[in-house]
Amino acid sequence: MESGFVERVKAAVESLAAHGKRKPGIGIILGSGLGEFASGVKGARVPYSSIAGFPLPTVAGHSGVLVLGGDTAICAGRIHFYEGRPLDDVVFPVFLLAEIGVKTLILTNAAGGINRAYSPGDLVLIKDHINLMGVNPLRGPNQGSGQRFPDMTAAYSPRLRSAAQKASDRPLEEGVYAGLAGPSYETPAEIRMLERLGADLVGMSTVPEAIAASYLGLEVLGISCVTNMAAGILDRPLDHAEVVQQGKETAPRFAGLLEGTVKSLGGRIGDG
Repeated sequence: MESGFVERVKAAVESLAAHGKRKPGIGIILGSGLGEFASGVKGARVPYSSIAGFPLPTVAGHSGVLVLGGDTAICAGRIHFYEGRPLDDVVFPVFLLAEIGVKTLILTNAAGGINRAYSPGDLVLIKDHINLMGVNPLRGPNQGSGQRFPDMTAAYSPRLRSAAQKASDRPLEEGVYAGLAGPSYETPAEIRMLERLGADLVGMSTVPEAIAASYLGLEVLGISCVTNMAAGILDRPLDHAEVVQQGKETAPRFAGLLEGTVKSLGGRIGDG
């Protein structure tokens, strides 16, 4: 973390005071193509641009709005390392959510399917990750109050995965997510390597946020929407527009899973 990061987070929290004093216990960060979920949630809609120091996303499918409603705080818009941003920006939303009361963090993403049992449109619970980004958001001076060397043994909570399984309309696969820096998609040779390493899914997000959440003592649930099969699995090129479109098509089932999981945890999404 760079010098002044903690002060930057505090300034963002103070700028949210104008939108009411809320203490959401559950935070949700939405991935590519999944942002429309937030449009149906009733609550205070706060553009990232109106939050002091909050980084703005630049990728299609990431609107950049924080929705505060019920027991949840939903970030519709993620900042990615491949945008050329410092990791402080990538994990800034996680630190902000923790500061406003979030104890449970649901991380969602669009992912490529490596496991050949998966199909586009599947929702997969992340049970572990492989960090191949070559970076770590905790590198540098330890300015926060978290553990300097956080344990990652159960970075993705078994309890939360169980809650999601119970809330789902069908059994969910559970897999290992490999995080790469991007923004280019992986080559077929890289996918064969990842398959041998034990990865079921591949993407360009989530890992830094999960590390930051572990540092802060948050309980994490990771959900991947398989928007495409990874390079070389099928004989077809990869396209970000396809990723966004598949996310939209999966939206109804994704919304049901999120709502059911939050309800099973004793919370509710949105006001009213």
